[in-house]
Amino acid sequence: MREYLITLLVAAGVTYLTTPVARRFAMRVGALTVVRDRDVHTIPTPRLGGLAMFLGVGAALLVASRLPTLEAVNQRFLEPRALLFGGLIVVVIGALDDRFGLDAVTKLAGQVLAAAVVVLQGVQLLWLPIPAYGTLILGQDWSVILTVTFIVVVINAVNFIDGLDGLAAGIVGIAALAFFALSYQMSAELHLSRALPPLLLAVVVAGVCIGFLPHNFHPARVFMGDSGSMLIGLLLAAATVSLTGQVSPADQYQQYGTFLPLLLPFVVLFVPFADLVAAVVRRTRAGRVPWAPDKQHLHHRLLELGHSQRRAVLIMYGWSAIFSAGVVGLAITQAPMVVAAAAGAVVVLALLGLGLPRLRAARAGRAE
Repeated sequence: MREYLITLLVAAGVTYLTTPVARRFAMRVGALTVVRDRDVHTIPTPRLGGLAMFLGVGAALLVASRLPTLEAVNQRFLEPRALLFGGLIVVVIGALDDRFGLDAVTKLAGQVLAAAVVVLQGVQLLWLPIPAYGTLILGQDWSVILTVTFIVVVINAVNFIDGLDGLAAGIVGIAALAFFALSYQMSAELHLSRALPPLLLAVVVAGVCIGFLPHNFHPARVFMGDSGSMLIGLLLAAATVSLTGQVSPADQYQQYGTFLPLLLPFVVLFVPFADLVAAVVRRTRAGRVPWAPDKQHLHHRLLELGHSQRRAVLIMYGWSAIFSAGVVGLAITQAPMVVAAAAGAVVVLALLGLGLPRLRAARAGRAE
């Protein structure tokens, strides 16, 4: 655990210290987010925060490779090298988009290329649980197709929620910490080594998000841009895939029940996935392409209800934290009441988020 803490602190520290450099570079090359109708910021803001985040990832993986326990991850597994190559691709594509504005097809092609690089180096889904069937062992072709699809979906889910200061970094950071707890518990239950790629990748993602947040929380001095959102989405997706490859289906069933192990990592990402699915359905029903921008994301709706940017972000942090804690609690205790309690807490938090602006407006009306 001590070495994971060191790795997290290195990722956070390097990201925090290099973000101002990335900000100045963005201003020099003109990589600014102009004010558009769908945006909530009011002044042009530098992007390219993903460059600092990638430096944080590289520094953390380098330090981890020199630590006595975690060096085994680099010696036994391909994930760290695969993620550096794949991460470099999405950062370059994202940086070009941050500066010049790429079309959606070009960005998607870059995401598929990065995911393919990661997958072809061994980071793959090997099996899936199928209701009323059991375990489906994936052949090589289906393994590649499904893994690339999953990685691309997660990348875009993170990219879709990057609409308020600090929102994407905070939610992904929460998801990464919850995923680390899940992976650590599973490795303990199944008597696996603590030096595993999903654990390492999770703390690296959490570290770069923590290091970036002080610069990005409202009012943001710099945005992560597509270079950052696609990077942390890629890393988090790869950590999820890597976890499923560490244990056999039989071991997971014996310890956790039928479908829980594979579903848990996906459910931790409930908030960005829900926003992504809602956006695709909404835009398709309106006769538009799924990637067409609009102002109807979850965070936009919270702002319309009267919340400030900070409060809207904190509400969504709360949703993510409660849901993640409930899912991890279920994995640890095997008690369905844990999930029921977490779901109830999410409902209460949602109702408070919807009702507080109306209560304030009513009080203001009575005061007048």
